[in-house]
This record gives sequence, structure tokens and C-alpha cells, in this order.
Amino acid sequence: MTVFLCGFMGCGKTTVGRIAAKKLGCNFYDTDELIVENQNMTIPEIFSEKGEPYFRKIEADIVKSMCGKSAVIACGGGAMLNPDTAKAVADTGEAIVFLDIDFNTCYERIGDDTNRPLVVNNTKAQLKVIFDARYEIYKSHSTVCIDASGSPIETAELIAGAVRRNIC
Repeated sequence: MTVFLCGFMGCGKTTVGRIAAKKLGCNFYDTDELIVENQNMTIPEIFSEKGEPYFRKIEADIVKSMCGKSAVIACGGGAMLNPDTAKAVADTGEAIVFLDIDFNTCYERIGDDTNRPLVVNNTKAQLKVIFDARYEIYKSHSTVCIDASGSPIETAELIAGAVRRNIC
């Protein structure tokens, strides 16, 4: 089974995903890393030179290509916002796990990250508006919601437990 992790920037998808993959004995992939490798450009370069719609298309293609792998996949913060991408993943029976965590925790983790175009181009207040707009979409496109307010190990245990109980 493929387990796709979704949630806002800084919710812990990559950190928790690496641990959860080890606990489940499967591979781990980060879609942002795959995009950078595929395009041979950084994410800010892609946004600047080719635009966000181009980035989102590549992101959707990569997410869909990961279906059917025995892996935990950390999706970019916008990947599962696309209803077509979320539906394509859900239609394959793969798990989409929303890492639910509060905005302030996310912002503490991403506030100074210059590799995130949305962070660089928005104020904290604007990011909060984006967070709020995305929250219900993440929930509605997910198979299961995991409280990610604990440590990365605790959160990874919750994911692994959900997968083992087949609730994802």
C-alpha cells in the first residue's frame, strides 16, 4: 500500500514520513525532492521561471506515478488540494493521511525558509489565510486524519498503527 501524507507546509510530512516508512518497512519518497530531481531546478526556480501552474502539473503527475508503490510519500503542501489528484489517488485505494497540526507550529518551522515560494511571497497573516482555506480541503481529500501535535516518532506510530489496522 502507498501512504500519501498531506498537510500544510511545516506539518512534518517529510520528517514523520521517513520514520513511518522505517516502521512499516517500506520506501520513503518526498514529492518535492522528486520534482527538483525531475526538473533539475529548485522549487523557487520552477516557480520563477515556469510558474506555479507548471509546478502543480508536474507535482500532480509525480503523485499519480507513485500509486501502487509500497511506500510512504510526503506530498507537497498543495498536492492533495487538486481534486483530480486526490481523486486519482483515492480511486486506486491508496491511503491519504492528513497530518493535522496548528498553524503556529507550522509557521515556527517554515517562517524563515527561503526555499518555499509561498512563504517568501506572503506575510504570516497571509499564510494563515492560506492555511485556513486549505484545512477543510485536506480533511475532505484524506482517508484518515492524524493528530500530528506529538513528537515525530509519536506521529509516525499513529500512522503505522492506522496502516496496520487498515483504517487508511
